[in-house]
Amino acid sequence: MNIVLTGFMGTGKSAVGKALAQKLGWLFIDTDETIEKEVGLSVAEIFKRKGEPYFRQAESKAVALVSLLDKAVISCGGGVVLKAENMDELEKNGVVVCLTADPSAIYNRTRYDTGRPLLKVADPQAKIGELMQARSQFYQRCSLTVDTSAMAVDEIVEYILRSPQLAGR
Repeated sequence: MNIVLTGFMGTGKSAVGKALAQKLGWLFIDTDETIEKEVGLSVAEIFKRKGEPYFRQAESKAVALVSLLDKAVISCGGGVVLKAENMDELEKNGVVVCLTADPSAIYNRTRYDTGRPLLKVADPQAKIGELMQARSQFYQRCSLTVDTSAMAVDEIVEYILRSPQLAGR
């Protein structure tokens, strides 16, 4: 079994994923890092040079590979939920957890990060709200949703581990 973290950028997927993997003694995999190694470019550069469709295709390949693992905490980019095939793969051997947060919290966490290609717009806060709204129906498919707006990483880890969705792991 795997624990898969998804959700919008800036909700804590990487930090929570690393802490969760460490607590469980499991492997931690970040699909964005996997894609960057495979393609040889940062996510921002992939978007800039090759476009979002290319990135989404690479993301689906990464998802297919990491879904074969066992006892892994897998951090997926926020757009992984946009393809039903990705979710099908991740759910075969994993519990998919959506991390969410208030748009203002996300903005405060991401505003100085230059590696966020989808936020390189005139009004990033409005873009965050727009993207979250557009993706909300896809995030509903996740087995568990955790609002990280006012929680510390260790609190989020404990909340996930105590959830009924992970009972008997």
